[in-house]
Amino acid sequence: QLQLVESGGGLVQPGGSVRLSCTASGFTLNYYTKGWFRQAPGKEREGVSAISSSGATTNYADSVKGRFTISRDNAKNTMYLQMNSLKPEDTAVYYCAAEVPPGTGLMALLSSYVNFWGQGTQVTVSS
Repeated sequence: QLQLVESGGGLVQPGGSVRLSCTASGFTLNYYTKGWFRQAPGKEREGVSAISSSGATTNYADSVKGRFTISRDNAKNTMYLQMNSLKPEDTAVYYCAAEVPPGTGLMALLSSYVNFWGQGTQVTVSS
């Protein structure tokens, strides 16, 4: 069974940090373009960050540039999102995603190109 499983969400204070993990099973994650999206209550799902299959190219939404870092560990078949300097407006359910076969759609943070979604993990930024 092909699936993506996120972990690492929770409640964090403004200015704090959290690291999300996304582990793939049933397929090799590093072969594909992959990334993170988020959806806040009452809002559409939006792209946060993406990383190419080679790992050489990354992309970030303007709202998270300089604060979030996407990375991967091929040996663990896992992708990460390190989130620093968190703001209340970062509160959302975060989803990991993969585009199979690898392409440019997810790299452009377009959700319509995503074939695989994780179940989501809640991140709440509040004092």
